[in-house]
Amino acid sequence: MNLFRFCSGLKVLGYFMILLVAALVAVSYYAVVVNTWWPILIESGHGALSALACLIVFVFHFLLIMLLWSYLTVVFTDPGSVPEHLRRELEGDNLEAAASTDPGAFGYCPKCRNVKPPRCHHCSVCQRCVLKMDHHCVWIVNCVGARNYKFFLLFLLYTFLETLLDVVVLLPSFIKFFSEAMKHSSSPGKLASLVLAFVLNLAFVLSLLCFVVMHVSLLSTNTTSVEVHEKNGDVRWKYDLGKKKNFEQVFGKKKAFWLLPLYSKDDLHSITSLKGLEFPTRSDINP
Repeated sequence: MNLFRFCSGLKVLGYFMILLVAALVAVSYYAVVVNTWWPILIESGHGALSALACLIVFVFHFLLIMLLWSYLTVVFTDPGSVPEHLRRELEGDNLEAAASTDPGAFGYCPKCRNVKPPRCHHCSVCQRCVLKMDHHCVWIVNCVGARNYKFFLLFLLYTFLETLLDVVVLLPSFIKFFSEAMKHSSSPGKLASLVLAFVLNLAFVLSLLCFVVMHVSLLSTNTTSVEVHEKNGDVRWKYDLGKKKNFEQVFGKKKAFWLLPLYSKDDLHSITSLKGLEFPTRSDINP
């Protein structure tokens, strides 16, 4: 059995996941805005309840915009591949031999038959080497690597916050669901959308919490999901520069851009790790 053919088939699953994300957004929007809080905003006049409804609708739309912006950015941003000029520079030599002469700088990928910069790994789904590869994510039909890791983290963050908001604002209506269902005081469609949205968002927020905690831990030590298995026990990871610098290696130094799925020109020019080819290491650890 060809396992790599199965890996390539994950791309097809990824397109289904995109539709699933769109469906979750649609169901949540219908339940939170259309069915619940927009009617309250319109009908409650100018009291405290109206102000609360206005705040909820505004925050919902803000998080939704940031979620979709981050999602589309991570989907359509190349995570980074080995540049062709590296192959051309070593064109006259045997690539495998050339890579082995400087193991601290290059590895060799027998599948791509090309050199691998530090922290680069081969993805069996994309069938290529990805710079600073973290993992292949079926939800975005793309690899997460050096050039889109920040966008992936923001997608996780905003999706977690949006689903958490949905759970909190739908909880009172969900509790009322059982009494209304017994009295048949609401339409079946409204009740069904409410229950579906609440259950789906609760499931997502619990699972996303685990991913957020995991990636915060990885970010704080400048480690990828792949590199967790490469770290040598109690030995300090050579790319661990301290929490602040580790954060800047992914999010950049410009604070105004930290929560946006884009980088400043200065960061793209000055932070080599964002290009995925060179990474600073701790001075007290030999490469």
